[in-house]
Amino acid sequence: MTAILSADIDVDWRPICRLDDLLTGRGAGALLDGEQIALFRHSDGALYAVGNYDPYGRAHVISRGLVGSRGDIPTVASPLYKNVFDLRTGHPTGLPATVPVPVYPVKIDGDDVLVDVEHPISTHSEEMSSS
Repeated sequence: MTAILSADIDVDWRPICRLDDLLTGRGAGALLDGEQIALFRHSDGALYAVGNYDPYGRAHVISRGLVGSRGDIPTVASPLYKNVFDLRTGHPTGLPATVPVPVYPVKIDGDDVLVDVEHPISTHSEEMSSS
């Protein structure tokens, strides 16, 4: 399985759950260091960690979203307004959505899933400042 990680950052890996706790094709919510995280184990075996907060529905519900793909892009659709987000980048995959969700580095260590919430790969504030 592949970890999503940028090589130019120092990571602060924290255990969040056991790999067996994550069902393929379903999301799971977790609280880590005060951040609500949505974890996904995609059908291809890849793990993804994104912010659980839906910027449109204004609720922590992304972990309850519908997991799928658009072509080769792994996605989650929010259960509230059905905005679809790329699990690799956090970017919405279509209009009217324009605000991304944060993406966090995630990896497997033995049977444990580790996430670094201190060093997001992408964040809402970074995306907004570059637009």
